[in-house]
Amino acid sequence: MSTDTALRTEHTASKGRYVLSKDGMEAEITFSVTTPTLIIADHTGVPDGLRGTGAGVALVAFMVNDVRARGIKIVPLCPFVNAQRRKHPDWADAFAT
Repeated sequence: MSTDTALRTEHTASKGRYVLSKDGMEAEITFSVTTPTLIIADHTGVPDGLRGTGAGVALVAFMVNDVRARGIKIVPLCPFVNAQRRKHPDWADAFAT
């Protein structure tokens, strides 16, 4: 990802999203908060203009780093997030088993 890429988290008590902004477009992973220590990653959306750029993987990595820092776990309901979990065994500690 280039230097003009911005990553951020938006959340309320019950839901939220991880957002990657680049070139006027936004990619996102949406999640639901189930308990104070567990979120469900339920959808990844990447606009056509960002497909193939690594935006989705960057979002999952950002989410993994965030939950590690917060001491919570991810349930990977989203097929993309689950596929990335399988491809990155070093992220296993961030996911609920």
